[in-house]
Amino acid sequence: MAERSYEERMQELKQKREQLMARERELTKRHNAEERKRRTRRLIEIGGITESVLGRPLTDQDKVRFMYFLKLQEQRGGFFSKAMNEDNVGGDADA
Repeated sequence: MAERSYEERMQELKQKREQLMARERELTKRHNAEERKRRTRRLIEIGGITESVLGRPLTDQDKVRFMYFLKLQEQRGGFFSKAMNEDNVGGDADA
């Protein structure tokens, strides 16, 4: 049995490298798709929560008001961030 030439071995390594790169691209693609699905779900859930608190469907004007309200809360002392980062769910610091 003859030993493979240098060129044959190099070609084999190049093919393996290409296969590994293709597998890496596929895994990255799947991971990104899963992340997009998780983000979409979170956004939908937040919208649902917002509508349930408001008691009616959101309008485009509501979305602008809501964004402005949250930004204002942050400018006035980070109230939204503080509330969201509290350990207790109800937000009652005395509980």
